Amino acid sequence: MSRKIIYIINPISGTRTQKNLRQLLEEKTKQKGIPFSIFPSVASGDYSFLHQKIKDEKITDVIIAGGDGTVSQVVGSLMDLDLNFGIIPCGSGNGLALAAKISKQPDKTLEMIFAGKASLIDGFIVNGRFACMLCGLGFDAKVAHDFVEQPTRGLTTYVRLALKNFFTVKPYSFKIQLQHNKFETDAYFISVANSNQFGNNFTIAPKASLTDGLLDVVIITAQNKVGFILQTLEQFVGWNALQAVPLIKQKSSAIYFQTDQISIINTSEAPLHIDGEPAETPKSLNIEIKKKCFRLIQPG
Repeated sequence: MSRKIIYIINPISGTRTQKNLRQLLEEKTKQKGIPFSIFPSVASGDYSFLHQKIKDEKITDVIIAGGDGTVSQVVGSLMDLDLNFGIIPCGSGNGLALAAKISKQPDKTLEMIFAGKASLIDGFIVNGRFACMLCGLGFDAKVAHDFVEQPTRGLTTYVRLALKNFFTVKPYSFKIQLQHNKFETDAYFISVANSNQFGNNFTIAPKASLTDGLLDVVIITAQNKVGFILQTLEQFVGWNALQAVPLIKQKSSAIYFQTDQISIINTSEAPLHIDGEPAETPKSLNIEIKKKCFRLIQPG
């Protein structure tokens, strides 16, 4: 089957020069003799306007040049169609691409995309909205909300905002409902992850897999600020063991478990991010895995 590609480029994603990226895509794809079109990302995240084009022109691949937020919006709009999806990482975190071992060098990534080895991976649903990588309540979401307001992006900006928020952050109150357990907790943040990291190789859920049909939930509970740092670092390096859901130790400094669904009552109205993008603060969340729901082009 001959391939036809749509590229979607986020013009404000990360720090990469988009003009140079577009030129690279055009040159390399023409060299391969593959028909293609290029579209900018849309702020609404609704790509239904592409449905008819994809069907009429028998598009085989949609390649997203952007960050995790753009990836989840595009896939969420188009995953019901018969497509392979590819990622050219040029966001600020690129968590899904890093979890899938996709190179951040566009020329290498394009060669991998042209090889076309795609496999099914999981996503998840947050209050009816599709997500591909990770959502969070609390500290990291507050940083995400501040980050989107900055004139410049990138890791340096994110770290600066994280340090600024660290000195003012207070724990939030949550009620957690699982199939075989429920509990209340005060916590600095809750992360619900499909991939293993926040992005930039900061691993938040070391046991997470894109294909295991499970969500990894990480809760850093209320404690002094030194403990907050130490427990977060221990989670990053993989020292915190997974807990069985029926035996969750609610007084733990860090709670780490896996589930296919979770409901959260957001008692303190902690801010929310979905795949690094700020989202409206919810009073409650219902989150569930969506198993093997889209085909991602990955290294062989």
